[in-house]
Amino acid sequence: DLTTDGSFPLGAAISAAMISRGMNPYLALLVSFAAGAAAGCCTGLIHVKCKVRDLLSGIIMMTALWTINLRIAGTSNVPIFSKDSIFHNDFLDMLPGAIKPYRTLLIVIVLVVVTKILLDLYMNTKSGFLLRAVGDNSTLVTSLAKDQGNVKIMGLALSNGLIALSGSIFCQEERVFEVSMGTGAIVIGLASVIIGTSIFKNLSLLKATTAVII
Repeated sequence: DLTTDGSFPLGAAISAAMISRGMNPYLALLVSFAAGAAAGCCTGLIHVKCKVRDLLSGIIMMTALWTINLRIAGTSNVPIFSKDSIFHNDFLDMLPGAIKPYRTLLIVIVLVVVTKILLDLYMNTKSGFLLRAVGDNSTLVTSLAKDQGNVKIMGLALSNGLIALSGSIFCQEERVFEVSMGTGAIVIGLASVIIGTSIFKNLSLLKATTAVII
């Protein structure tokens, strides 16, 4: 799904726009996720309802998001060095000196673990099993009297929501938005999936999400 290269900077653009206007950086995370989910829905609708090929529908949305991201941010580069973020705020400044050098790593680990747990819980629901089935055997979903197109749209919405969330986190850590910061995001994601699942394929007790994160 080539929407990835557009939804990653989408989350960053929203975060930069909100934080530069003095809004809560934690709220920016939620808004970024929602915007990414909306972008994923659009890709899904183009593919499922308009019958456009999956690869082309992602390219269309990725190209559209370039303009949308510029419109949201107002310019191709937005610095937020003087603003509070989830990594730099008054509360974190009060942490003991020994922890401060590692606070970025600790915050990222917490966010990743929370996201992984929520994703794993979702994947064990009926909706999550349908999403897995669409990837493995879409005919099975149809035989269960479920619309595989709607399941695909839901999957694209969830994935792009998480991608935009990561873009928001990255923007707040780097304290700047750059319109081209999503270039290559899909390559990093694919590499993580392929390498993680290949290295740990013999460890049946290890969930796929854990393998990819590692």
